[in-house]
Amino acid sequence: MALLDIRVQPRAKRMAHAWEGDTLKVWTTAAPTDGQANEAVIAYLASQLKLGKSKLTLVSGERHRNKRIEVDGLDLDEIRELLEPRKP
Repeated sequence: MALLDIRVQPRAKRMAHAWEGDTLKVWTTAAPTDGQANEAVIAYLASQLKLGKSKLTLVSGERHRNKRIEVDGLDLDEIRELLEPRKP
């Protein structure tokens, strides 16, 4: 299990992510209303990490851009490896 620090940018033109030090920045097309951005980020990360959405839990930051998500089944090194940009 790992805790992942995330900074969310809602209403972006596309879904994407990039590491900024130890924090993962996630751009989402969803609006930050009614938890839409939170749900979109969880779904996006689950697909990128090849996990079910139930393996990711929002621990803090429900109404803020800075969030902490608990990932069950992977450690931080495995998460970093899976979320690194692909080399051509």
